[in-house]
Amino acid sequence: MKKRVTLTFPRRYVQMPVTYRLAKDFNVAANIIRAQVAPNQVGKLVVELSGDIDALDAAIDWMRTQEITVSFASKEITIDEDACVHCGLCTGVCPTEALTLDSQTYLLTFTRSRCIVCEQCIPTCPVQAISTNF
Repeated sequence: MKKRVTLTFPRRYVQMPVTYRLAKDFNVAANIIRAQVAPNQVGKLVVELSGDIDALDAAIDWMRTQEITVSFASKEITIDEDACVHCGLCTGVCPTEALTLDSQTYLLTFTRSRCIVCEQCIPTCPVQAISTNF
């Protein structure tokens, strides 16, 4: 099973090897989608956790006991079809190929099931047609 979560670390826990502990102690793989971690600052990680459902639940419980805030991803990327000019710039930064240009029509195609909401496409769009429904 997979769960996409945002982890928020208090300043004093930024140095904690969380992804190592998830793998070693819980047999949970953590695919880091986005990271904003720096010494003496609140840290944020967007990760996709993979593993057995019971192991995922145990890992999430453990993180919460370590004062790590765990938020389940509820955002989705939205594309304003009227504003989109189908330039394809967003397709170049999409790590999962959720955004592609149709080879016949050259129109942007969005495959929502592939999207991991990394938000890399948002600042890339020159007409601001891409946003999150947050």
